[in-house]
Amino acid sequence: MGMGGGNSGEGSRAVPYINVTPLIDVLLVLLIIFMVVTPLKPSRFKALIPTPPKEEQTQATAFELNLRVDISKDLKLQLNGQDIGSVNDTGQLGSTLAGIFQQRKERNQINPATGELYKTVFIKAPKSVKYGEVVKVIDAVKGAGATPVGLQVDALDQ
Repeated sequence: MGMGGGNSGEGSRAVPYINVTPLIDVLLVLLIIFMVVTPLKPSRFKALIPTPPKEEQTQATAFELNLRVDISKDLKLQLNGQDIGSVNDTGQLGSTLAGIFQQRKERNQINPATGELYKTVFIKAPKSVKYGEVVKVIDAVKGAGATPVGLQVDALDQ
């Protein structure tokens, strides 16, 4: 049984015998599988290399390119600290944001991580503002083309 036989005397020892045929069969099957799979793997990987910035493009940080709309308790809107109307009349907000996004498109201000224009807008409102009022502002911001829109519902710094 896998051992060399012989006389059962003191001078005879058991000699182990390893059968390598099953091991070679497994290795040959793996070799064939790798030979078949190798031509199927892609020979090219598409690398997205960012385009170099134009000379007139100023290097701005992502923080400077993000926009923030603040809604006050009396439903007044501010875009990055400047008064921009009220929640009941979001037309001025939408047109201002659309103009900003158009300028960014002309200046080719592209986010290198995503390859898209910087169109991130954060909306900050106190907890006392009704949800419906915030939705009006979200609609105006999305209508201007902003994506993504972040919400921050905290007490405003007074």
